[in-house]
Amino acid sequence: MKLHRSISTLAPLALTVCTLAMSGCNPVGPNYKAPPVPAPPSFSNPDPGHTEDWLAAQPADTTDRGAWWAVYQDPHLNTLEQHCATANQTIAAALQAYQQAHDLVRETHASLYPTVALGGSASRNRISANTPLKSPGSEQSYWEFLIPLNISWEPDLWGAVRRQIESASASAQASAADLANTRLSLQGMLAVTYFQLRGIDLQSQLLRSTIDAYNQTLNLAQVRLNGGLSTQSDVAEAQAQLEQARAQLIDLGVQRAQFEHAIAVLVGEAATSFHLIEQPLTGDPPNIPTGVPSQLLQRRPDIAAAERRVAAANALIGVTQAAFYPNITLGAQGGTESALISRIFSSSSAEWSAGPSASQLLFDAGRRRAQVDYAIAQREQATALYRDQVLSAFRDVEDQLSALRVLQQEAAVQQRAVDAASRSTQLSTLRYKQGLATYLEVLTNQTIQLNDERAAAALVARRIVASAQLQMALGGGWSTSQLPIN
Repeated sequence: MKLHRSISTLAPLALTVCTLAMSGCNPVGPNYKAPPVPAPPSFSNPDPGHTEDWLAAQPADTTDRGAWWAVYQDPHLNTLEQHCATANQTIAAALQAYQQAHDLVRETHASLYPTVALGGSASRNRISANTPLKSPGSEQSYWEFLIPLNISWEPDLWGAVRRQIESASASAQASAADLANTRLSLQGMLAVTYFQLRGIDLQSQLLRSTIDAYNQTLNLAQVRLNGGLSTQSDVAEAQAQLEQARAQLIDLGVQRAQFEHAIAVLVGEAATSFHLIEQPLTGDPPNIPTGVPSQLLQRRPDIAAAERRVAAANALIGVTQAAFYPNITLGAQGGTESALISRIFSSSSAEWSAGPSASQLLFDAGRRRAQVDYAIAQREQATALYRDQVLSAFRDVEDQLSALRVLQQEAAVQQRAVDAASRSTQLSTLRYKQGLATYLEVLTNQTIQLNDERAAAALVARRIVASAQLQMALGGGWSTSQLPIN
């Protein structure tokens, strides 16, 4: 009867606290709003003098936008990118960092629920015969068996736990965006390195054809020497020029090996056993649709990560403000206790206590206020970093658009230089055959032609690399819709 009255007295209080906790009252602290950022209406046109809308091009419309590198239609690159996504150890580490952040969300969410602990103990005890509390005739030694049960719950009346969950969830989303940014950066680095290697292959192909042409010139000088029409100096100069071209070809092998080894690391393979067959780079870079600048806020994972960290910092303000309110805890302790193990589970061995407790900190010399101010400063710092990230993203896109525009113009001019140098070499060679020019004229024109051709070959690689870097600046095929809901 006494137990029933005690529970009847406690029940209304417990019900009231539970109702408050579960009523969905707004947690303390500011609700989050994404910081406004300035966004221009459009990106600059790569070719202002062009009447068509270059940005509206839609290359490879049937291609999965996530595999942004597929627009280059290179099967070798596609395979390497897939290996990078699954075997790169930096991406694997970033994946585990996100998993840790997700686990923290689960851990924080558990704070909304009661904790229950069950134990058990058995002890042999002896009481002093001279203790003043010992009853005459009672035994000095006895057994004590105990099975305690503890239940404790701190209802989230002021929303501190909910704000912690909000902060942890935003941090986990930021970690997921970091993972996407790591994957984008490494796969972009792989594409850039791959194109640079193929650019080396193009230069190697050019030097081989040049060596063939120099061999023909050397043979011509030798024939003219045998006929008494030229000097030994002409033959020596032709031989020197040929060997110099061969040395340049060998030197390209150093750069190619370094690019090849870098690709091996990116795809998670040992450099000693990794090799790519030679495949010269050809063609112009594809047109890359940029969209409008406001879309960049959803397409760049680094921007999303910075924005999510603002949300996480904003939620922590509510956590610190909740410290100004009372702490209320509902607790219950119970179990069974007996000197005989055979009676440990009998009703007469039961014992319990239950009730709420509350505490309110009255004076802390400004510690809580300092914690709130600190949390506000953290949010403002995260906001500034977010806005800086947005501005940097706009700059990255404009840098690559400018690079594509300038390199396209340079490539056209450089090709005219190659054509002119080639005609000059042909004419001087013909004049040398006819005895109307010295070999020095041929040598000079051949050197100019080779330099122009190598510059043109380098521009092929630079233009395609710039297009890959533009895709990275645009976020690849990623969007904020891929952020997990924690």
